[in-house]
Amino acid sequence: MIVGASFVGLVILCVPIAFVLAICAVVYIYASGNTVLLLSYPQQLFGGLENYGLLSLPLFILLGEFMNVGGIGRRLMALALALLGSVKGGLAYVNLGANMMMAAILGSTVAQITIMSRLAVPEMEKQGYPRDISVAITAAGGMLAPIIPPSMLFIIYGVIAQLPIGDLFIAGIVPGVLIFVAFLAVIGWLGRKHNFPRSERLTMAQRGRAVLEALPAALIPATIIGTILGGIAHPTESAALGSIATIFVGAFVYRELKLADILMAFVNAAKASAVVMFLIACATVFSWVITFENIPAQVAAAMQAMTASPVVFMLMLNVLLLFVGMVTDPIPAIILIVPVLLPVATGVYGIDPVFFGVILCVNLTLGLLTPPVGTGLFTAALMGKVKAERLAVLLLPFFAAVLVVILVMVLFPEMVLFLPELL
Repeated sequence: MIVGASFVGLVILCVPIAFVLAICAVVYIYASGNTVLLLSYPQQLFGGLENYGLLSLPLFILLGEFMNVGGIGRRLMALALALLGSVKGGLAYVNLGANMMMAAILGSTVAQITIMSRLAVPEMEKQGYPRDISVAITAAGGMLAPIIPPSMLFIIYGVIAQLPIGDLFIAGIVPGVLIFVAFLAVIGWLGRKHNFPRSERLTMAQRGRAVLEALPAALIPATIIGTILGGIAHPTESAALGSIATIFVGAFVYRELKLADILMAFVNAAKASAVVMFLIACATVFSWVITFENIPAQVAAAMQAMTASPVVFMLMLNVLLLFVGMVTDPIPAIILIVPVLLPVATGVYGIDPVFFGVILCVNLTLGLLTPPVGTGLFTAALMGKVKAERLAVLLLPFFAAVLVVILVMVLFPEMVLFLPELL
């Protein structure tokens, strides 16, 4: 109770979540009278970072930084336009297609929305699309980033749950494709409702030029995903290969990545990685406290009293995750939820931990675009110069599409698991 009250109080005081977790661990130690545990506190703190899989996190962040300044995003946008051709609402589909390709490189919703807002929204507005709808489509496409591999959320979940990150990456492919197809249907509906213009017809020569220019950029996600699926490289090694490929393409093929950009990318990646790593270290200590408090067993007993059905449990979990995602970012939410509910899901209901992780990450991704916390929502509103309230309303059809996909996955978990089992 004391730990819970301390946690709630510190959150209300707007203390950063990493410090909340570390302080609550100390509060528990003193409240329980086991002050001898303070001797192992530093060991628990640093022990949370002793995981080879975590090395992929700063490397994927670095890859995203390189891509942001290397001219790769613009080429992928042109590639999507060349492949699509002239159709009604074509640029909206191109926006989503480019987001799909960017998701296979970045793995971060905020970074993806930032880049695509600069690339896609001005061009869509120029061709007659309403600005607010253009921003909404761009923001919705950002939801693909934490699902399509590589995914920062999958890396963190894999570290906490002690699961192979490669399996999680592979398991995220089918849900990512399903959400992409569902978003295509939403855009088709929006196109009829708002009478989207047709995309510009390109000649075969223009299409061929766009494909040739984008081919080196398209090889980057192919390198990352192909080496993982083929068993050639671990996700950490694939992240390193992707970073090297991005430097080569940006600096020597497109010649837009300068030495100053590379140095700044290292600095930015180091800052972002430090924040996430410190959060994971503090979360490890907090998980240690949860284990001592025997909270997973208490939650398991309460859940068993409510239902014995794994499907009902997953539906209840989805409702919980939707509310949690609305008030906290996905990374802290994963850190708080996994130590408590994963043992219940696997031990009581026999749910596969990889499937649990996919459902968890997809659900929490919605929280990035929902008020009052939604960092992705406010980033898109700021970059697109649209009111966040208006943007939240326009995103409702996309939310509905994701909820349908989640329901299908809960009812048919083999859709998520067949690919990891096959490979």
